[in-house]
Amino acid sequence: MTAVDTPTTTTGWLLSVLILVGALPMLCAVWQFVLVSLHGRRSHYDRADPAHLPRVAVLVPAWNEAAVLDFSVDRMMALDYPPDRLRLVVVDDASTDGTPELLADKGARHPGRLLVLRRAQGGQGKAHTLNHGLAALLDDDWAQAVLITDADVVFAPDAIARLARHLADPEVGAVTAFIREASQPPNWMSRYIGYEYATAQLAARRAQNVVGAQACLAGGAQLLSRENLEALGGRIDTETLAEDTVTTLLTQLRGRRVVFDPHAQCYAEEPASVTGLWKQRLRWSRGNLQVSRRFRSVFFRPSRTHHLGNVWFGLQWYATLLLPAFMVLASTALVVLWLLDAGDAHLLFRAYWSASAFAFVLTTTYTLLLDRGVARRSWRQAVAFPGLVNLAILAWVLVPGPMHALVRGVAEGTGLGWTEQSRSLLALTAYVWGAGCMLAAWAVYRLDRWRLTRPLVPALVLLVGFGPLLCAITFAAYVAQARGKATTWDKTEKTGKVAVS
Repeated sequence: MTAVDTPTTTTGWLLSVLILVGALPMLCAVWQFVLVSLHGRRSHYDRADPAHLPRVAVLVPAWNEAAVLDFSVDRMMALDYPPDRLRLVVVDDASTDGTPELLADKGARHPGRLLVLRRAQGGQGKAHTLNHGLAALLDDDWAQAVLITDADVVFAPDAIARLARHLADPEVGAVTAFIREASQPPNWMSRYIGYEYATAQLAARRAQNVVGAQACLAGGAQLLSRENLEALGGRIDTETLAEDTVTTLLTQLRGRRVVFDPHAQCYAEEPASVTGLWKQRLRWSRGNLQVSRRFRSVFFRPSRTHHLGNVWFGLQWYATLLLPAFMVLASTALVVLWLLDAGDAHLLFRAYWSASAFAFVLTTTYTLLLDRGVARRSWRQAVAFPGLVNLAILAWVLVPGPMHALVRGVAEGTGLGWTEQSRSLLALTAYVWGAGCMLAAWAVYRLDRWRLTRPLVPALVLLVGFGPLLCAITFAAYVAQARGKATTWDKTEKTGKVAVS
């Protein structure tokens, strides 16, 4: 080996390591489903008591929510829970629509069970509205637990009872439910979200139950014991855009458990367009970045009072949060390695995408098996989740012979030819696409904002992928935080059309 060769060899090894590091999120996803398989043995059901029915105050923040409250209030009043042990408290955040009138009418229909609090000045965001209600609830000794939810969320008849049974264990401070996407009528976007919710809740939170560390109480379904709320100071965090995650982590840091019950279910309407999704998830992603900065000293540090320092939990947290960065890292390393040694680049490319294929098949199959309703409603979106371009790359790696013949036929049929130069161009495009798909997803978002190009968006999302779209939103959150964008609450618009089984 000559002096000239050494830097190239060293660089090649370094780039190879970076590509393999880029596969870390996939390895974490695979291990997550190994943990899911243990949930039957490591769940909390053995310490739950179905006869435990504490007095529950359901706290709902509402700002111009007349469209959704008309249905959700009536459903809450009809739940399979003792009427004398369930109260609904709606905090009207200075609404300017028909919310005050609607709540007055509902209050007359349900005397003593519906309490309406109105803020004289609203617009500060969900957390401030919740704190207004919590101050009133904790000033009275009636409530033994508080269920924080959203105005549009509709609970299954037995959902609150299923949640409350876990509070029989004094070590549990909070319980969360499975929020099922139930927009009516369903469209292509809602079906993608329905599948995503299954992976993020039914799978991920089961795995978190197993390791004893929950990342986030679902914002629309978080039941907290009174003792836990008082230990948290009786207030919800107002400094971040992820107040539910802050509540989750603080609960565990103070020595109480947070439990996910997949059998306690509720239904919610979700965004119907890319623009609506981008607005909602940008807020979520920015909140997660803020939380990560605030609690950075918690991860990977074992503790006797909580399990947030669990290695897998920390890896999964950052693998999810930094997934766009991992994608850019792997793609950039592949391109640079290709410039140095095309053969080594091809070998690492196959290894990287083979790992991707294994993780995709395992996680998709397992998720669909967890819930037949999601499987029936969203199996097409589950298969297409990475996008057709990524699926083509996966096929190219898994069945190179047929794909090679297909790609060659297309290249020759379009006049591109099948020369060494055209093959190199195709390989480079595949290497770049690992990160470039996020740029393509951002372009789809921009097209969704224009009326003339909006009809093209469903087909473009199918091509580019819903997964890359979510990653593009997370990357946009990086940029927003780096620029110091103001921490303001952008409400997701809802219509009140929810299908409840």
